[in-house]
Amino acid sequence: MTETLTLSTPSTLEIRPRYEGSNICTWIGFKHVNYLVEEAVLNHLRQSGLLPGTVYETYGLCTDIVDIDTRILHAFHIDDVAVAEVKPHRKAKDGEILLAVTLHVQRETLLKAVTSTVRVQLRFDPRGGGEQPATAALAPYAVDKLHAAPAWKTEVPEVNLDADDLTKELTAGRNAFAWKFRIPYWYCHFTERIQMSGYLRLMEEAKDQLVASRGVSIKTLLDEQNWIPVVPHSRITVLDEARMEEDLYVVITVENVFKGFTYDSRMDTYVVRDGELLHTATGQITHGYAVIENRADWSLVPFDDRMNAALEGKQA
Repeated sequence: MTETLTLSTPSTLEIRPRYEGSNICTWIGFKHVNYLVEEAVLNHLRQSGLLPGTVYETYGLCTDIVDIDTRILHAFHIDDVAVAEVKPHRKAKDGEILLAVTLHVQRETLLKAVTSTVRVQLRFDPRGGGEQPATAALAPYAVDKLHAAPAWKTEVPEVNLDADDLTKELTAGRNAFAWKFRIPYWYCHFTERIQMSGYLRLMEEAKDQLVASRGVSIKTLLDEQNWIPVVPHSRITVLDEARMEEDLYVVITVENVFKGFTYDSRMDTYVVRDGELLHTATGQITHGYAVIENRADWSLVPFDDRMNAALEGKQA
């Protein structure tokens, strides 16, 4: 850890997608694309003199991604090499770490495959003790609690916290699905809190649970129509902190269908703490469907009557 940070100096990184993310044929899912973005950001911080391990062990500051907004322009395959470029975002203000990430992939030419905006905060952890005061270079980025401003209006729903099934309260009158999830330690980091990758896992599961509950599960459409879901855009924003072993209520709401080719859904997560419903994260994801043409290629297809009915919460 240096006394002077060089966050304004652009960084580059070559990295392959993780093998785990190649779930259908050789294409890489949106979650693992975001993992590439995360690794590019961590590499940038290290090259800038902000090493997450050293910063935590020395100053008690936890490096956390609190907002990640990613657009996928071209699909990655498992053997691809992502060429990542990271630099300060043009809207970055003093005292904040807001980064612009671009991933390129080689095809006939070098294509821009992914663009992402990432916000990072350094959250002070009083648990360890014995840490040194933050340096003048780090102090502007230090916070006592994680929070990022949402890009859309959020409201905590009025619910009866004493109800037998809080998931029903959270979805009443809405085109939504919800479930209760106990936060395990492997979704967390720095001993205490769920991390961004944990929320990305939940966003992926939310899609899976929603369509399965409406008779159009991933496997069903693969077997019957050779369809797979594709994601051109996703965003997750941390609003407050959710802690290890708390019950997290995950709600996915279908918001709109665009010209029968894509649909937007919103994910919101809550915990009940001190007798109140606390909104810990909000996110949005856009899905379409593609038909598998062969082992290497797919193409987008319009929704059929069954899919449109499922998105509306009705029977076809």
